Amino acid sequence: MAQAMRPNTATSLFATDGKSHPLQDALLGVTLVLGAIAFVTAMFHNLHLISSWAGLIGIATGAYGQLISATTRERFGLILGLGASAIGFFLGMAHGGLFGGIVG
Repeated sequence: MAQAMRPNTATSLFATDGKSHPLQDALLGVTLVLGAIAFVTAMFHNLHLISSWAGLIGIATGAYGQLISATTRERFGLILGLGASAIGFFLGMAHGGLFGGIVG
């Protein structure tokens, strides 16, 4: 029964391996915030610049975070942020794009 009494030594909320992952946690936070911004602003037609740029940057940070993530908890949060960023990006592109439809 000694195996059942392990102390919780995780130094990070998302690290299940007992090590700290400051870069991965920062990328997770940035991706979630940008995903939320992109998703919410995509619901308004006139905020397409914010939603498309926030979505694009959220997709880039989320993809890099997935590349270097160490635990399943980090990957789960990154997938949520990536999904919200992608929805915001695509709706922002449909409403006018990255440059407001003035290029061309």
